[in-house]
Amino acid sequence: METDAELRFDRGDATPERFKRQIQRLMGMTGAQMGKVSGAALGAIGARRDHFLVLAALAEFGPASQSQLADRTRVYRSDLVAVLNELEETGLIRRAPDPADKRRNVITLTDAGGGRLAELDEVLEGVNERIMAPLSQAERRELFRLLGLINAHLAGDA
Repeated sequence: METDAELRFDRGDATPERFKRQIQRLMGMTGAQMGKVSGAALGAIGARRDHFLVLAALAEFGPASQSQLADRTRVYRSDLVAVLNELEETGLIRRAPDPADKRRNVITLTDAGGGRLAELDEVLEGVNERIMAPLSQAERRELFRLLGLINAHLAGDA
């Protein structure tokens, strides 16, 4: 894995000027740094990003099939099975046959899963705070707005 120093976007005279004009490079390196911070914080409490995604989707949208969860969380279907197994083994979700279609399961958030989600929310709020520490509240809102515009544009929505 790359070190923090290796993920620094601009190393002054050691960075070619053309590199400094590449938004994709800046975003990619910043994204990798944020992923390291987030992964370490979640790992410290025995969690992963996909655990948060599944628990949050179930909390917000209610019980769902595996297919619906894959679509909502954008976790690869093949990876989702392992995530669901981990969450079920620790009592955070429950899988039960769908009464309308016995061939599929419905995944439901348990009370323990709701409690774990609250813990993950708190950890990730701390991650967000660490990442955005140099920015004022107004700058944070503006950053989200600008990144949202770029994302929508690239997704063909703008």
